[in-house]
Amino acid sequence: MDDLGKEMHRLCSDLFPICRSITGNGVRKTLRQLKDHLSELDIVEIPSGEVCFDWKIPKEWNIRDAYVIGPEGDKIIDFEKSNLHVVGYSVPVDKTVTLEELQEHLHSLPDQPTAIPYVTSYYEERWGFCLPEEQRKQLKPGTYHVTINSDLSDGSLTYGELILPGRSEKEVFLSTYVCHPSLANNELSGPVVTTFVARWLAALKDRRHTYRIIFIPEGIGSIAYLSRHLEVMRQRIIAGFNVTCIGDDRSYSYLASRNGDTLADQVALHVMKHMHPDFVAYTYLDRQSDERQYCSPGVDLPVCSIMRSKYGEYPEYHTSLDDLYLITPSGLMEGYEVLLQCIRCIERNETLKLTVLCEPQLGKRGLYPTLSTKESTKQVRDMMNLIAYSDGKHSLLDIADKIGVPMWDLWPLVDRLKAHELLEAVG
Repeated sequence: MDDLGKEMHRLCSDLFPICRSITGNGVRKTLRQLKDHLSELDIVEIPSGEVCFDWKIPKEWNIRDAYVIGPEGDKIIDFEKSNLHVVGYSVPVDKTVTLEELQEHLHSLPDQPTAIPYVTSYYEERWGFCLPEEQRKQLKPGTYHVTINSDLSDGSLTYGELILPGRSEKEVFLSTYVCHPSLANNELSGPVVTTFVARWLAALKDRRHTYRIIFIPEGIGSIAYLSRHLEVMRQRIIAGFNVTCIGDDRSYSYLASRNGDTLADQVALHVMKHMHPDFVAYTYLDRQSDERQYCSPGVDLPVCSIMRSKYGEYPEYHTSLDDLYLITPSGLMEGYEVLLQCIRCIERNETLKLTVLCEPQLGKRGLYPTLSTKESTKQVRDMMNLIAYSDGKHSLLDIADKIGVPMWDLWPLVDRLKAHELLEAVG
């Protein structure tokens, strides 16, 4: 498992230099590299101008180079050194300006003087550069030559989709985004962990549910995807997770769906409670990512978010400090394991019913230990409590929550009772 964490971190490192945005060649390059790990990933284009509910697909943005040359002829800001130096979606510019005019197009963070901020302007045409506050304070009066070699033109928005069929058409939904430049936890941890989860799912010989997995630009990507697939998603999705910020070694976080009462919420809370009980719980009022679209009125998909340090809550968020040192192989691996356990719980969740009246005679079936120990007493107690609530009305997840044990501790008990025809699945 340590090797898997390292493999995920290597993929993050490979993807880190790519300049991504909500459209453009950076997204395509990222998806092509993910497709190397998920051969069945479909890459889809939506043309600029297509109407998606109250929105419209914007023009496509691509950038080749950008820099600022100072009064002494040296390149003081260089896109090739960090793609965060340019405001996302900056229009092309090539001119000489005074320091006073340049300052109107600069962005920095006084409270984080060594960090380059991440700034975008998707829906208002402008240009700008980002730099550390300590560098900005050292700029000298004089003339500066600014160049941004970019273009905004009709093109498309690109996303990736993978459908893994199961025995049932009922779906589990995983969504992650591919639209930020060189940010590690806020950008790359989500699609990389999701890729490895999808790879695990694809290798399963028997999937109970169908899995709908998408890699989209945040915001406009989820809106566009919903505009094309909402009806089938409403009919089929039973639980979904927005996967982001899942690669650091700090806290675990859960952000609820709008009403907080879906199967996804129940599973996420159950897994977090038993695997990482010190997790931080957030409400839908704390939302900032694609759960805004998936849980919006009239859409109402059963989607919540599982994270390590939540977006907007860790100091490196949306700055150059969110780098490959912030995410770790162990952080990525543990985030991966939490998601896998949620999926396992959904796969194994079923409504159970006892096949006999009153308590079954366990001893004659070899299900009751003949030697009483502390451990055997616990196993018998859990088995008897499982039996007590197997009334055809409670799901296994409901029972696990009610009796206060991890759902996965009940799986071998369910299997043994089924083998003796004492339990049957009724839903």
